[in-house]
Amino acid sequence: MARGSQNGVPRMNCHPQYYLKDGNITFHVEGTLFRVHRHFFERESQFFLQEFAKAPQGGTTDTNALRLDEVTAADFTKFLWVWYSPRGSLSEPKEHWLTILELSTRWQFLDMQKLAIDELEKLDIEPIEKITTYDKHKIDKLLLLPAYKLLCKRTSRITYEEGEQLKIPTLLRIFEARERARSAAEGRRAGLTSADADDELERILIEVFELNSHATNQQGAQSQTKSDPTSKPNVNGAANGHRPSGSGSVSEKICSRPYAVGLIVK
Repeated sequence: MARGSQNGVPRMNCHPQYYLKDGNITFHVEGTLFRVHRHFFERESQFFLQEFAKAPQGGTTDTNALRLDEVTAADFTKFLWVWYSPRGSLSEPKEHWLTILELSTRWQFLDMQKLAIDELEKLDIEPIEKITTYDKHKIDKLLLLPAYKLLCKRTSRITYEEGEQLKIPTLLRIFEARERARSAAEGRRAGLTSADADDELERILIEVFELNSHATNQQGAQSQTKSDPTSKPNVNGAANGHRPSGSGSVSEKICSRPYAVGLIVK
């Protein structure tokens, strides 16, 4: 329930689900207080580790809650859901995972970003949207190979509106791959199967988008991470059942008192 103000200090709403009695870090998002567990933010995000180092006492009480700008309370709720949802309940719509991907990338939650990508890969996403989304967040281009293939095999042209969404280098490479595939199709021998044609298109796309060198770089980075004994293991709270105890409810006395706006985290 919305509260008034006292002596010019706004009263905040406590989130009905994510203001936990045993929480030890408080965030202020769009006039709503979220009290959750600092452990997740320290364990999984270099961004928040740095923010906590700047203000060691920030978020330790409701009066100095860490204020998160440029995010809505609804989206922050989706983000927290990954840790606090019932085990095994990861079946959510595309928009939910796109939000998680956006925030996990912004705040450098690498394990959560990987989870979002894994879930998005299970969904049917239009090629243009998938390419623009993955490019925006600098996600492995190898995952875009099926989307590139669909655009090249599509009989209709890329529309003006679609072209505006794609970056010029991507457009030029798509056009080059389509032209090379068309030329190859005209010159290939009779009896070539559709599977052979599909393999040829894939080979062209890998060459045009330089995906072979990209894959080599990815594998090298992974090998280096595995060889580093100080590297952080790939652990995800939701996938491994890390569910801190605590109820989302809070007493009327706590929720009705005035709150000050604390440190702003962008």
